[in-house]
Amino acid sequence: MEKVNEIVGLIDTFVWGPVMLVLLVGTGIFLTIRLRFLPWRNLGYALHSVLSKEARTTKRGTGDVSPFSALMTALAATIGTGNIIGVATAMFAGGPGALMWMWISACFGLTSKFSECMLAIKYREINEKGEMSGGPMYTMKNAFKNKAFGHSMGFLFALFTVLASFGIGNMTQANSISGSLTETFGVPSWITGIALTVLALIIILGGITSISKVSSVVVPVMAIFYVIAGLIVICGNITNVPHGLYLIFGMAFHPQAIGGGVLGTITVSVMNSLRYGVARGVFSNEAGLGSAAITAAAATTDDPVRQGYINMTGTFFDTIVVCTITGLSIAASGVLGTTNAAGEPLQGIQLTMAAFGSVLGPVGSYLVAIGIILFAFSTILGWEYHGEKAFEYLFKSHRFNIIYRVIFSLVVYVGATQTLDLVWNISDIMNALMAIPNLICILLLSNVVASEVKRFQPTIAKEKAERKAARATNGADAVGI
Repeated sequence: MEKVNEIVGLIDTFVWGPVMLVLLVGTGIFLTIRLRFLPWRNLGYALHSVLSKEARTTKRGTGDVSPFSALMTALAATIGTGNIIGVATAMFAGGPGALMWMWISACFGLTSKFSECMLAIKYREINEKGEMSGGPMYTMKNAFKNKAFGHSMGFLFALFTVLASFGIGNMTQANSISGSLTETFGVPSWITGIALTVLALIIILGGITSISKVSSVVVPVMAIFYVIAGLIVICGNITNVPHGLYLIFGMAFHPQAIGGGVLGTITVSVMNSLRYGVARGVFSNEAGLGSAAITAAAATTDDPVRQGYINMTGTFFDTIVVCTITGLSIAASGVLGTTNAAGEPLQGIQLTMAAFGSVLGPVGSYLVAIGIILFAFSTILGWEYHGEKAFEYLFKSHRFNIIYRVIFSLVVYVGATQTLDLVWNISDIMNALMAIPNLICILLLSNVVASEVKRFQPTIAKEKAERKAARATNGADAVGI
């Protein structure tokens, strides 16, 4: 078994290695240029759309849930332990400059996320139950002229998604929750396992409507809660923020010249900084993996481009906002490169807890632990929907979805109470392999993406003009009063 673990670990390292990262970021760069940087230029419009009252309604178009709920469910699956533990791991292994590479990869990830989500809505279907079914597998099935190729690619993507959902989207998250509760509050793992299983079962059995309702409350609350706590830490170390930013930007390109001996145990190269920054960034926001597109397809919308822009902001909130809070807290607190009582360098969750503790004291550890619990549980809910829709695609019917929901919920207990390194590594490989058919799909359909974006641009200009006119009218009325 040890030999098998070693082999699977090597495969995991390879599939998440430089080739995959170049494919993921390279596809984002190509699409960004192909779309003439419109996703970047329309980011303001996208953020305004997310925050509008209309995004919380189901009045415009057809779908299962509101545009905001679809985004929150997608964010539920992406905002997880990667935002707390993953960022700390990247900054330990790649230095503070890794955060800079996270930002760069996220900028191009915006376009990848927009493309896969827009295509998922354009080519979605309605199942026998009257629910929306979409995602890269349906895009491949319905968009490719060569049907055999489309079905084969769709099958592979769906298979990888189902397998990944039980590991990355379930057991690893449940294990993080039980580990945090045991270490911080002394709660036995079996109690955590039972509680998580029951909660998951109650919510998941209600389907996308139930999951989206919970996500629409939990995700914004937990994100605001974590961001506020992080801002308090950053403000508490405000005098160190300029130096922290200097390390982040400087060590992304000249780690040895900038870092010198100020980071204690940390010694990195540019390639290490780039590799860990991009890898953890992609792992956190999942841009290019195709998972968020499955949830986007459930949104009520009158135009696939409109919802594509809304779901695109998931990458912005995940990486540019939440990951930045974690990274800047660590960089400004001065804990990077320090050691614990045993003389071992702080890394992972210990590093984030130390950063928050630099201002908040022991309370900081509790806040980080609570953040992990909320983030990880929401990831379980979001990934259940991803896996369920992929399961439905494989069996060509929604009738077996209830079986998947029950099994998925029961597996939560296994994840909370057992350490299964082999299963986790295999699911990590499946997670990476999801990207291959998805990237091929959006690259082959880049002309479709470009034409759709160009078609919708006048609508954006019109809506902006209407909002400007409305503000002018309201201003004139106010003056008249």
